Amino acid sequence: MNYLLLVVNILLLVSGQMLWKVGMQQIGTMGLGTIIEVIKSPYIIGGGLIYVLATGLWLYILSRMPFSIAYPFQSLAYVLGVVIGYVIFKETVTPIQWAGAAIIVFGVYLIAR
Repeated sequence: MNYLLLVVNILLLVSGQMLWKVGMQQIGTMGLGTIIEVIKSPYIIGGGLIYVLATGLWLYILSRMPFSIAYPFQSLAYVLGVVIGYVIFKETVTPIQWAGAAIIVFGVYLIAR
C-alpha cells in the first residue's frame, strides 16, 4: 500500500509540473511583465493545487515509511518527466538521457529491495 501511495504521489507531482509547463507555454517567457498572467493562469493555479495535495500525501507517506526508501523513490518522477517530455511535449531526448533514466530506475530498484 505504501508503494502505491508513493506512485500516486509521483503522478501528482508530475501532473502539477505538466500543468505548469502548459501554462508557461501559453504565457511565454517569464518576466516582470508576465507575473500577473502567471498568477491568474488556471494551469498554474491547478498545478499549485495538485502540489498542495501531493505535499499532504507526502506527509502521510513519511509517517508510514522510512525516509531512506521513500525519498529516493521520488526520483522516479524524473524518469516520468523524461517520458512525458518526449511523448506529450515532443521534446528531443538523447540516448544519454534515456540511459540516465534507466540508471535512476535501477537505483530505485536497488534501494527498494
